[in-house]
Amino acid sequence: MANRNRAEVRTAVHGRIRRKVHGTTARPRLAVYRSLNHIYAQLIDDEKARTIAAASTTEKSLGLKTGGNIDAAKKIGQAIAERALAAGVSSVVFDRGGYLYHGRVKALTDAARAAGLNKNEVVEAEAAAPETEVAPPAEEAPAKPKKPKKEKKEASAKENK
Repeated sequence: MANRNRAEVRTAVHGRIRRKVHGTTARPRLAVYRSLNHIYAQLIDDEKARTIAAASTTEKSLGLKTGGNIDAAKKIGQAIAERALAAGVSSVVFDRGGYLYHGRVKALTDAARAAGLNKNEVVEAEAAAPETEVAPPAEEAPAKPKKPKKEKKEASAKENK
């Protein structure tokens, strides 16, 4: 494992993910590829082996100055969701491509959900959010006053004499 580079590890993780994640005609796979400077997203129907829609930060029409940040990933998420809805796809299976679900990858999927993909997942996330919020404070017991440290030092000095 020490001699393997990061790309080989990511490819191995992606292979394990792909054994479990398959896109169908009804629910295609939303595949994400992330490079240092760009991020790419594709909707893939694995049954027919074809790409339904794609979006990336290399497209001039999106007007992005840089593609290696979270803001760009959010715009790509919105763009892929709009193109999916235009193609008649409203539900997808997410393929994170061996990357951690964090940062740009998470921003892309959250933006796609906000734009209309997998509406049922957005509802579940909103339903879970109020449960995790801070509950109203219960009646608190009055705090006991703490003795200053000086008194403790003075008391221990008196005991030692």
